[in-house]
Amino acid sequence: MRKLKNILVTGGCGFIGCNFIHYLFGESTAGGKNFTDADFSGNIINVDCLTYAGNAESLNDIEKKYGKNSGNQRYFFEKVDICDRAEIERIFSQYDIDTVVHFAAESHVDRSILGPETFIKTNVMGTYTLLDVARKYWNVSLDNIRDDVLFHHISTDEVYGSLGEEGYFLETTPYDPRSPYSSSKASSDHIVMAYYHTYGLPVTLSNCTNNYGPFQFPEKLLPLMINNIKTGKNLPVYGDGKNIRDWIYVEDHNRGVWEIVKKSPAGEKWNLGGENEWQNIKLLNTVIELVSEELNLNSDDVKKTITYVKDRPGHDRRYAIDCSKAKNQLGWERKMTFEEGLRSTIKWYLSHDEWISHILSGEYKDWINRNYEVR
Repeated sequence: MRKLKNILVTGGCGFIGCNFIHYLFGESTAGGKNFTDADFSGNIINVDCLTYAGNAESLNDIEKKYGKNSGNQRYFFEKVDICDRAEIERIFSQYDIDTVVHFAAESHVDRSILGPETFIKTNVMGTYTLLDVARKYWNVSLDNIRDDVLFHHISTDEVYGSLGEEGYFLETTPYDPRSPYSSSKASSDHIVMAYYHTYGLPVTLSNCTNNYGPFQFPEKLLPLMINNIKTGKNLPVYGDGKNIRDWIYVEDHNRGVWEIVKKSPAGEKWNLGGENEWQNIKLLNTVIELVSEELNLNSDDVKKTITYVKDRPGHDRRYAIDCSKAKNQLGWERKMTFEEGLRSTIKWYLSHDEWISHILSGEYKDWINRNYEVR
Protein backbone atom coordinates (compact mmCIF):
# COMPACT_ATOMS: atom_id res chain seq x y z
CA MET A 1 0.00 0.00 0.00
CA ARG A 2 1.20 3.51 -0.78
CA LYS A 3 2.01 5.68 2.21
CA LEU A 4 0.59 9.02 0.91
CA LYS A 5 1.81 10.66 4.11
CA ASN A 6 4.40 13.20 2.96
CA ILE A 7 3.39 14.47 -0.46
CA LEU A 8 5.74 16.72 -2.39
CA VAL A 9 3.62 18.98 -4.61
CA THR A 10 5.73 20.85 -7.14
CA GLY A 11 4.38 24.09 -8.54
CA GLY A 12 1.87 24.31 -5.72
CA CYS A 13 1.61 28.09 -6.03
CA GLY A 14 0.47 27.84 -9.64
CA PHE A 15 -3.11 27.57 -10.86
CA ILE A 16 -3.75 23.83 -10.83
CA GLY A 17 -1.28 23.08 -8.05
CA CYS A 18 -2.79 25.50 -5.54
CA ASN A 19 -6.25 24.15 -6.27
CA PHE A 20 -4.90 20.62 -5.69
CA ILE A 21 -3.56 21.65 -2.29
CA HIS A 22 -6.91 23.21 -1.40
CA TYR A 23 -8.61 20.00 -2.47
CA LEU A 24 -6.39 17.72 -0.38
CA PHE A 25 -7.01 19.86 2.70
CA GLY A 26 -10.76 19.75 2.13
CA GLU A 27 -10.93 23.44 1.27
CA SER A 28 -13.02 23.45 -1.90
CA THR A 29 -12.83 26.46 -4.21
CA ALA A 30 -15.81 25.26 -6.26
CA GLY A 31 -18.27 28.00 -5.44
CA GLY A 32 -20.32 26.04 -2.94
CA LYS A 33 -20.25 22.70 -4.75
CA ASN A 34 -18.97 19.98 -2.44
CA PHE A 35 -15.79 18.50 -3.93
CA THR A 36 -14.00 18.07 -0.61
CA ASP A 37 -13.78 14.27 -0.67
CA ALA A 38 -10.03 13.67 -0.71
CA ASP A 39 -9.86 12.14 2.80
CA PHE A 40 -6.18 13.03 3.19
CA SER A 41 -4.55 13.26 6.63
CA GLY A 42 -0.86 13.60 5.81
CA ASN A 43 1.53 16.46 5.14
CA ILE A 44 1.99 18.55 2.00
CA ILE A 45 5.36 20.00 1.09
CA ASN A 46 4.89 22.66 -1.55
CA VAL A 47 7.98 23.34 -3.66
CA ASP A 48 7.72 26.37 -5.90
CA CYS A 49 10.38 28.82 -7.03
CA LEU A 50 7.73 31.53 -7.55
CA THR A 51 8.34 32.50 -11.12
CA TYR A 52 5.98 35.14 -12.54
CA ALA A 53 2.97 32.76 -12.47
CA GLY A 54 3.63 31.38 -8.96
CA ASN A 55 1.47 33.24 -6.46
CA ALA A 56 1.83 32.25 -2.81
CA GLU A 57 -1.11 34.52 -1.93
CA SER A 58 -3.36 31.87 -3.49
CA LEU A 59 -2.63 29.71 -0.43
CA ASN A 60 -3.14 32.33 2.29
CA ASP A 61 -6.01 30.39 3.83
CA ILE A 62 -4.06 27.11 3.79
CA GLU A 63 -1.06 28.79 5.41
CA LYS A 64 -3.23 30.19 8.20
CA LYS A 65 -4.94 26.86 8.94
CA TYR A 66 -2.11 24.40 8.35
CA GLY A 67 1.11 26.42 8.11
CA LYS A 68 3.98 27.08 10.49
CA ASN A 69 1.99 29.30 12.89
CA SER A 70 -1.18 27.23 12.92
CA GLY A 71 -0.31 25.00 15.88
CA ASN A 72 -1.13 22.00 13.69
CA GLN A 73 1.37 22.22 10.86
CA ARG A 74 0.68 19.96 7.92
CA TYR A 75 1.59 22.43 5.16
CA PHE A 76 5.23 23.28 4.48
CA PHE A 77 6.43 25.73 1.84
CA GLU A 78 9.87 25.61 0.23
CA LYS A 79 10.90 28.31 -2.22
CA VAL A 80 13.13 26.07 -4.34
CA ASP A 81 13.83 25.61 -8.05
CA ILE A 82 13.14 22.01 -9.11
CA CYS A 83 16.37 22.12 -11.13
CA ASP A 84 18.39 22.65 -7.92
CA ARG A 85 19.40 19.07 -7.20
CA ALA A 86 21.00 19.72 -3.82
CA GLU A 87 17.87 21.43 -2.52
CA ILE A 88 15.57 18.74 -3.89
CA GLU A 89 17.73 16.09 -2.20
CA ARG A 90 17.50 18.02 1.07
CA ILE A 91 13.72 18.22 0.82
CA PHE A 92 13.32 14.49 0.13
CA SER A 93 15.46 13.70 3.15
CA GLN A 94 14.13 16.37 5.52
CA TYR A 95 10.47 15.53 4.94
CA ASP A 96 10.84 11.82 4.11
CA ILE A 97 8.91 12.25 0.85
CA ASP A 98 6.91 9.19 -0.20
CA THR A 99 4.78 10.72 -2.97
CA VAL A 100 5.48 13.31 -5.66
CA VAL A 101 2.68 15.09 -7.53
CA HIS A 102 4.52 17.08 -10.17
CA PHE A 103 2.63 20.13 -11.48
CA ALA A 104 5.57 22.52 -11.83
CA ALA A 105 6.02 23.67 -15.42
CA GLU A 106 6.32 26.66 -17.65
CA SER A 107 2.97 26.48 -19.40
CA HIS A 108 2.15 29.49 -21.57
CA VAL A 109 2.43 28.71 -25.29
CA ASP A 110 3.01 32.32 -26.36
CA ARG A 111 5.86 32.71 -23.88
CA SER A 112 7.42 29.46 -25.12
CA ILE A 113 7.48 30.85 -28.66
CA LEU A 114 9.25 34.01 -27.49
CA GLY A 115 11.65 32.25 -25.10
CA PRO A 116 11.85 28.45 -25.40
CA GLU A 117 15.00 27.98 -23.28
CA THR A 118 13.19 28.48 -19.97
CA PHE A 119 10.64 25.84 -20.97
CA ILE A 120 13.32 23.29 -21.80
CA LYS A 121 15.14 23.99 -18.55
CA THR A 122 12.13 23.77 -16.22
CA ASN A 123 9.98 21.20 -17.97
CA VAL A 124 12.70 18.82 -19.11
CA MET A 125 15.66 19.28 -16.77
CA GLY A 126 13.46 20.01 -13.75
CA THR A 127 11.47 16.83 -14.30
CA TYR A 128 14.67 14.84 -14.78
CA THR A 129 16.09 16.19 -11.52
CA LEU A 130 12.99 15.22 -9.55
CA LEU A 131 12.90 11.75 -11.09
CA ASP A 132 16.53 11.03 -10.42
CA VAL A 133 16.43 12.26 -6.84
CA ALA A 134 13.29 10.18 -6.21
CA ARG A 135 14.94 7.09 -7.73
CA LYS A 136 17.96 7.35 -5.48
CA TYR A 137 16.18 8.41 -2.30
CA TRP A 138 13.61 5.61 -2.63
CA ASN A 139 16.37 3.16 -3.65
CA VAL A 140 14.30 1.63 -6.44
CA SER A 141 15.51 -0.51 -9.30
CA LEU A 142 14.24 -3.31 -11.47
CA ASP A 143 15.58 -5.61 -8.76
CA ASN A 144 13.96 -3.62 -5.96
CA ILE A 145 10.41 -2.75 -7.06
CA ARG A 146 8.42 -0.74 -4.50
CA ASP A 147 4.68 -0.20 -4.30
CA ASP A 148 4.63 2.15 -1.29
CA VAL A 149 5.94 5.23 -3.11
CA LEU A 150 4.82 7.05 -6.27
CA PHE A 151 5.84 9.77 -8.71
CA HIS A 152 2.84 11.25 -10.54
CA HIS A 153 3.50 13.54 -13.48
CA ILE A 154 0.87 16.00 -14.75
CA SER A 155 0.97 16.73 -18.46
CA THR A 156 -1.18 18.21 -21.20
CA ASP A 157 -3.21 17.09 -24.20
CA GLU A 158 -1.09 19.45 -26.31
CA VAL A 159 1.59 16.77 -26.58
CA TYR A 160 -0.70 14.90 -29.00
CA GLY A 161 -0.75 17.71 -31.56
CA SER A 162 -3.86 18.80 -33.42
CA LEU A 163 -7.09 16.99 -34.27
CA GLY A 164 -9.33 17.41 -37.28
CA GLU A 165 -13.07 17.85 -37.04
CA GLU A 166 -13.55 14.33 -35.70
CA GLY A 167 -11.79 11.94 -33.35
CA TYR A 168 -10.31 12.06 -29.86
CA PHE A 169 -6.95 11.72 -28.19
CA LEU A 170 -6.43 8.31 -26.58
CA GLU A 171 -3.70 7.28 -24.16
CA THR A 172 -2.15 5.47 -27.11
CA THR A 173 -2.26 8.42 -29.52
CA PRO A 174 1.24 9.13 -30.94
CA TYR A 175 2.83 12.36 -29.78
CA ASP A 176 3.01 15.22 -32.28
CA PRO A 177 3.75 18.46 -30.37
CA ARG A 178 3.68 21.73 -32.31
CA SER A 179 5.10 24.39 -29.95
CA PRO A 180 8.18 24.68 -27.72
CA TYR A 181 5.84 24.33 -24.72
CA SER A 182 4.16 21.13 -25.87
CA SER A 183 7.48 19.73 -27.09
CA SER A 184 9.03 20.29 -23.65
CA LYS A 185 6.07 18.56 -22.00
CA ALA A 186 6.27 15.66 -24.47
CA SER A 187 9.95 15.29 -23.63
CA SER A 188 9.22 15.21 -19.91
CA ASP A 189 6.49 12.60 -20.45
CA HIS A 190 8.94 10.33 -22.24
CA ILE A 191 11.57 10.76 -19.54
CA VAL A 192 9.01 9.87 -16.85
CA MET A 193 8.07 6.63 -18.59
CA ALA A 194 11.73 5.85 -19.30
CA TYR A 195 12.44 5.97 -15.56
CA TYR A 196 9.69 3.41 -15.04
CA HIS A 197 10.93 1.02 -17.70
CA THR A 198 14.66 1.48 -17.08
CA TYR A 199 14.87 1.90 -13.32
CA GLY A 200 11.61 0.55 -11.97
CA LEU A 201 10.62 3.94 -10.56
CA PRO A 202 6.88 3.73 -9.76
CA VAL A 203 5.34 6.45 -11.91
CA THR A 204 1.93 7.43 -13.24
CA LEU A 205 1.18 10.08 -15.84
CA SER A 206 -1.91 12.08 -16.76
CA ASN A 207 -2.66 14.29 -19.76
CA CYS A 208 -5.42 16.82 -19.30
CA THR A 209 -7.44 19.27 -21.38
CA ASN A 210 -7.83 23.00 -20.69
CA ASN A 211 -8.50 23.74 -17.02
CA TYR A 212 -10.56 26.67 -15.78
CA GLY A 213 -11.48 27.92 -12.32
CA PRO A 214 -10.15 30.13 -9.48
CA PHE A 215 -6.54 31.31 -9.08
CA GLN A 216 -5.59 31.13 -12.78
CA PHE A 217 -2.96 33.67 -13.82
CA PRO A 218 -4.67 36.61 -15.60
CA GLU A 219 -2.80 36.12 -18.90
CA LYS A 220 -4.84 32.96 -19.61
CA LEU A 221 -7.95 33.11 -21.79
CA LEU A 222 -10.84 33.12 -19.30
CA PRO A 223 -9.43 35.39 -16.55
CA LEU A 224 -8.00 37.70 -19.23
CA MET A 225 -11.35 38.10 -20.96
CA ILE A 226 -13.28 38.48 -17.71
CA ASN A 227 -10.93 41.23 -16.51
CA ASN A 228 -10.86 42.96 -19.92
CA ILE A 229 -14.65 43.04 -20.05
CA LYS A 230 -14.75 44.46 -16.54
CA THR A 231 -12.18 47.17 -17.34
CA GLY A 232 -13.51 48.01 -20.81
CA LYS A 233 -10.50 46.78 -22.77
CA ASN A 234 -10.48 45.08 -26.16
CA LEU A 235 -10.95 41.31 -26.33
CA PRO A 236 -8.19 39.84 -28.55
CA VAL A 237 -8.98 36.63 -30.44
CA TYR A 238 -6.40 34.65 -32.41
CA GLY A 239 -7.07 33.95 -36.10
CA ASP A 240 -10.72 33.26 -36.92
CA GLY A 241 -11.58 32.27 -33.36
CA LYS A 242 -12.71 28.80 -34.40
CA ASN A 243 -9.98 26.83 -32.67
CA ILE A 244 -11.62 24.23 -30.42
CA ARG A 245 -10.68 23.31 -26.87
CA ASP A 246 -12.10 20.86 -24.36
CA TRP A 247 -12.63 22.49 -20.94
CA ILE A 248 -12.62 20.91 -17.49
CA TYR A 249 -13.16 22.53 -14.11
CA VAL A 250 -9.88 22.48 -12.20
CA GLU A 251 -11.26 20.67 -9.17
CA ASP A 252 -12.67 17.91 -11.37
CA HIS A 253 -9.19 17.51 -12.83
CA ASN A 254 -7.63 17.37 -9.37
CA ARG A 255 -10.10 14.73 -8.22
CA GLY A 256 -8.93 12.68 -11.18
CA VAL A 257 -5.28 13.18 -10.22
CA TRP A 258 -6.04 12.03 -6.67
CA GLU A 259 -7.86 8.93 -7.91
CA ILE A 260 -4.81 8.06 -10.01
CA VAL A 261 -2.43 8.60 -7.10
CA LYS A 262 -4.55 6.38 -4.84
CA LYS A 263 -5.54 3.63 -7.24
CA SER A 264 -3.45 3.44 -10.40
CA PRO A 265 -0.85 0.72 -10.91
CA ALA A 266 2.62 2.03 -11.66
CA GLY A 267 3.44 2.63 -15.31
CA GLU A 268 -0.10 3.65 -16.31
CA LYS A 269 -1.03 6.67 -18.41
CA TRP A 270 -4.40 8.43 -18.06
CA ASN A 271 -6.33 11.02 -20.06
CA LEU A 272 -8.52 13.43 -18.09
CA GLY A 273 -10.97 15.53 -20.06
CA GLY A 274 -14.13 17.53 -19.68
CA GLU A 275 -15.96 16.11 -22.71
CA ASN A 276 -16.87 19.74 -23.27
CA GLU A 277 -15.68 21.22 -26.58
CA TRP A 278 -16.01 24.91 -27.40
CA GLN A 279 -14.85 27.12 -30.23
CA ASN A 280 -12.90 30.00 -28.72
CA ILE A 281 -15.19 32.63 -30.23
CA LYS A 282 -18.36 30.90 -29.04
CA LEU A 283 -16.91 30.56 -25.56
CA LEU A 284 -15.97 34.23 -25.54
CA ASN A 285 -19.48 35.25 -26.56
CA THR A 286 -20.89 33.15 -23.73
CA VAL A 287 -18.47 34.74 -21.27
CA ILE A 288 -19.51 38.18 -22.50
CA GLU A 289 -23.16 37.37 -21.87
CA LEU A 290 -22.51 36.08 -18.34
CA VAL A 291 -20.13 38.86 -17.28
CA SER A 292 -22.46 41.49 -18.73
CA GLU A 293 -25.29 39.99 -16.72
CA GLU A 294 -23.21 40.18 -13.53
CA LEU A 295 -22.04 43.75 -14.15
CA ASN A 296 -25.23 45.08 -15.75
CA LEU A 297 -23.48 45.84 -19.04
CA ASN A 298 -24.87 45.88 -22.57
CA SER A 299 -23.51 42.63 -24.02
CA ASP A 300 -23.92 43.88 -27.60
CA ASP A 301 -21.64 46.83 -26.83
CA VAL A 302 -19.10 44.53 -25.21
CA LYS A 303 -19.06 42.23 -28.25
CA LYS A 304 -18.01 45.21 -30.37
CA THR A 305 -14.68 45.19 -28.50
CA ILE A 306 -13.76 41.73 -29.89
CA THR A 307 -10.57 42.22 -31.91
CA TYR A 308 -9.22 39.51 -34.21
CA VAL A 309 -5.44 39.37 -34.15
CA LYS A 310 -2.83 37.49 -36.17
CA ASP A 311 -2.84 33.79 -35.33
CA ARG A 312 0.11 32.47 -33.36
CA PRO A 313 2.56 30.05 -35.03
CA GLY A 314 1.75 26.36 -34.68
CA HIS A 315 -1.71 27.05 -33.26
CA ASP A 316 -3.41 23.64 -32.94
CA ARG A 317 -6.91 23.59 -34.39
CA ARG A 318 -8.71 21.21 -32.06
CA TYR A 319 -8.12 19.24 -28.86
CA ALA A 320 -10.51 16.64 -27.50
CA ILE A 321 -9.78 13.81 -25.08
CA ASP A 322 -11.30 10.37 -24.68
CA CYS A 323 -11.27 9.86 -20.90
CA SER A 324 -13.20 6.59 -20.87
CA LYS A 325 -10.24 4.72 -19.34
CA ALA A 326 -10.35 6.89 -16.20
CA LYS A 327 -14.13 6.66 -16.05
CA ASN A 328 -14.22 2.89 -16.44
CA GLN A 329 -11.20 1.87 -14.40
CA LEU A 330 -11.02 4.57 -11.70
CA GLY A 331 -14.70 5.42 -11.37
CA TRP A 332 -13.88 9.08 -12.00
CA GLU A 333 -16.02 11.56 -13.91
CA ARG A 334 -16.54 15.27 -13.79
CA LYS A 335 -19.03 16.67 -11.28
CA MET A 336 -19.19 20.28 -12.42
CA THR A 337 -21.32 21.14 -15.43
CA PHE A 338 -19.79 23.76 -17.67
CA GLU A 339 -22.63 26.23 -17.14
CA GLU A 340 -22.35 26.21 -13.35
CA GLY A 341 -18.56 26.03 -13.48
CA LEU A 342 -18.30 29.00 -15.81
CA ARG A 343 -20.73 31.06 -13.70
CA SER A 344 -18.82 30.14 -10.54
CA THR A 345 -15.49 31.06 -12.15
CA ILE A 346 -16.76 34.41 -13.38
CA LYS A 347 -18.19 35.25 -9.95
CA TRP A 348 -14.85 34.31 -8.35
CA TYR A 349 -12.79 36.64 -10.54
CA LEU A 350 -15.27 39.48 -10.22
CA SER A 351 -15.21 39.19 -6.41
CA HIS A 352 -11.43 38.87 -5.98
CA ASP A 353 -10.25 42.31 -7.01
CA GLU A 354 -7.41 42.36 -4.50
CA TRP A 355 -5.95 39.06 -5.72
CA ILE A 356 -6.02 40.28 -9.33
CA SER A 357 -4.75 43.78 -8.54
CA HIS A 358 -1.78 42.36 -6.61
CA ILE A 359 -0.79 40.38 -9.70
CA LEU A 360 -1.23 43.28 -12.10
CA SER A 361 0.76 45.60 -9.81
CA GLY A 362 3.41 42.99 -9.01
CA GLU A 363 2.68 43.21 -5.27
CA TYR A 364 2.02 39.45 -5.12
CA LYS A 365 5.76 38.87 -5.53
CA ASP A 366 6.40 40.40 -2.09
CA TRP A 367 4.20 37.89 -0.25
CA ILE A 368 7.00 35.46 0.39
CA ASN A 369 9.23 38.15 1.91
CA ARG A 370 6.47 39.12 4.31
CA ASN A 371 5.83 35.58 5.50
CA TYR A 372 9.05 33.58 5.24
CA GLU A 373 12.76 33.85 5.68
CA VAL A 374 13.91 33.22 2.15
CA ARG A 375 16.85 30.84 1.88
